[in-house]
Amino acid sequence: MRPVLIGVAGGSGSGKTTVSAAILERVRPDQLALIQHDMYYRDRSHLPAAERARINYDHPDSLETDLLVAHLQDLRAGRAVEIPQYDFALHVRKKEMRRVEPRPVILIEGILIFVDAALRHLFDVKIFVDADSDLRFIRRLERDIAERGRTRESVVAQYLETVRPMHLEFVEPSKRYADVIIPEGGHNLIAINMVVARMQEMLDAA
Repeated sequence: MRPVLIGVAGGSGSGKTTVSAAILERVRPDQLALIQHDMYYRDRSHLPAAERARINYDHPDSLETDLLVAHLQDLRAGRAVEIPQYDFALHVRKKEMRRVEPRPVILIEGILIFVDAALRHLFDVKIFVDADSDLRFIRRLERDIAERGRTRESVVAQYLETVRPMHLEFVEPSKRYADVIIPEGGHNLIAINMVVARMQEMLDAA
């Protein structure tokens, strides 16, 4: 059975992870694999730490999307893949990899997954999670301080210098490619239930 590929996009802090988690709760673990585009940030370990911190991580070129495309093609063909792991505090790839086995549903999450045409065309269902910009900023601020070891000043500076401009240039325009737009992120249970129901229909028909 060819896996169903579902893309979950949206701005940083929009609630993509919450939506993905809600979908995971409603689908059996043996039926679904989750892949995050963030894990495909290019390895910058050869650069000094100060230089790594200045890279624009919200631009599509910061991600090795070609590798993600190759991995999804392998999973579609029934082959397991080794997914890179990324250290967001140090801005480098970790040595360890994560093995992902083919599953009936492959869920791919990331802010820029609808920007690249080769990647976008692989998805059977494209979901865009929408949220107001002030809520997205607050969520990003809290997450980066608590989970990624950032300071408040560095998060604010990054948001103004790269996150907001790249959102307006790349992320927001990619919304037009979505099949489903979910406002209010993971709190929109009606929309999530509709998506899960559609996933089940596709699985049953496969």
